[in-house]
Amino acid sequence: MICSLAPASVETKAKHVLFIMADDLRTTLGCYGDPLVKTPNIDQLASKSQVFFNAYAQQALCGPSRTSMLTSRRPDTTRLYDFYSYWRASAGNYTTLPQYFKSQGYTTMSVGKVFHPGIASNYTDDYPYSWSVPPYHPPSFQYEKKKDGALHANLLCAVNVTEQPGGTLPDMESTAEAIRLLRTRGDNDSPFFLAVGFHKPHIPFRIPQEYLSLYPLDHMSLAPDPDVPKGLPAVAYNPWMDLRLREDVRALNASFPYGPIPKDFQLRIRQHYFAAVSYLDAQVLESLMPYFSPSAGWSLGEHGEWAKYSNFDVATRVPLMFYVPGVTSFPDWLGAGTVFPFVDVFGQSKPTFKAESVGRNVVELVDVFPHSSATWPAWKLQIHEELCTEGDNLAYTFGRRERGKDDEDIAFSQYPRPADVPQVNSDIPFLRDIKVMGYSLRSWDYRYTLWLGFDPNTFMANETDVHGGELYMLADDPLQDHNLYSPSDHSRMLRKMRGLREPLHHEAAPRRLSL
Repeated sequence: MICSLAPASVETKAKHVLFIMADDLRTTLGCYGDPLVKTPNIDQLASKSQVFFNAYAQQALCGPSRTSMLTSRRPDTTRLYDFYSYWRASAGNYTTLPQYFKSQGYTTMSVGKVFHPGIASNYTDDYPYSWSVPPYHPPSFQYEKKKDGALHANLLCAVNVTEQPGGTLPDMESTAEAIRLLRTRGDNDSPFFLAVGFHKPHIPFRIPQEYLSLYPLDHMSLAPDPDVPKGLPAVAYNPWMDLRLREDVRALNASFPYGPIPKDFQLRIRQHYFAAVSYLDAQVLESLMPYFSPSAGWSLGEHGEWAKYSNFDVATRVPLMFYVPGVTSFPDWLGAGTVFPFVDVFGQSKPTFKAESVGRNVVELVDVFPHSSATWPAWKLQIHEELCTEGDNLAYTFGRRERGKDDEDIAFSQYPRPADVPQVNSDIPFLRDIKVMGYSLRSWDYRYTLWLGFDPNTFMANETDVHGGELYMLADDPLQDHNLYSPSDHSRMLRKMRGLREPLHHEAAPRRLSL
């Protein structure tokens, strides 16, 4: 996620806010140390932003993650684990991040995929509560599953854009609309909050075909740990059903649930994902960027898994950065003209990221709302403002160097399952079908997950009904392949998890845990 105040005069009391989201973007970015993926524009922004290297989503699924981040409530509070309920009706009338800005006199606008569409946002993207005007959705999104005039559901479907309806693609349309809004409102003294949600790199990989040339297949490699870990409990495995339902993947006849996908096709998936990330990079900075984070990560063959739908780092860890003129960058750097000049990925060859302000300790997406509401309304940081949320205010980290790792900071994620073994609905079970909930703690040193029996009628986990566990010590096992779980840890870890599941952050136990 990239968040920024759009450039404005220092004297202006209220700043415009540009809030950028991406869909299923893992930390495969140059500014996060990826040596292969080309993201010069995001890297350029990161050089002048507060970058959080260890940020985690609360659930690796679009609808629950977006609702959780935008309300700063965990999924157990919003009661949304799938796509099929609206938090205001099923859980509570919780204020959202854009709704807060709207209450402070901002004009709030939405472009593209910000809230998850459909029931999860009341079929309106939470308008008029969150937005001053009806949200904009790119008209060409209706063609997202169409190719050559016939309906296909292919995973890999790069296209010649000039041959597409309207000669465009959804994220290109969102970019154009965002630029139009910025140009028409940018010189207005009335403050605005503009949220822009890009669909990529979410599947299908319907992207301009020229981006594939950035990643020749003979330069692609498999995931470093492509096999299912021997100690992984069956309940934890994600059988990647949304890929299996795509026509080109279905034709591979990969066995259920563990596959594997043939190696040559794995390489093509990775090629298309990286190309989709570079395509996104071009869209993001053309929008003049400023505040950035996706809703979840995405597995690229690690642990024998694909897509999200798990508690592993590759599914829950996301980019998160904030750009604030005069705070994360110095005014004399801004100068005149374009703040972030567009970099053509096809011509750029050297990395452009300089780590000016980097946070390596663990944070969560529920921290975005309390942080943003305290930081953006005024030019000076107001770090003492406290809101009724479940996240922490990160504003205190701005302009300060970390003293070192904080062993006690943690992130809390969760994922539901319908059974102890993989089923066709294991990835996205309906609420009524959830039987097990995996609660996962991620600290600097470890990831610890307990899979507990869950009652979808009461939204409660049974702490005495343990279906499995995972413990990965990250110093020796950074890829999380060797499960060291022992049932003897139950009581201590359950006490810590119980504190995290309190409803309000100021009533809950501090988010500091040590193993």
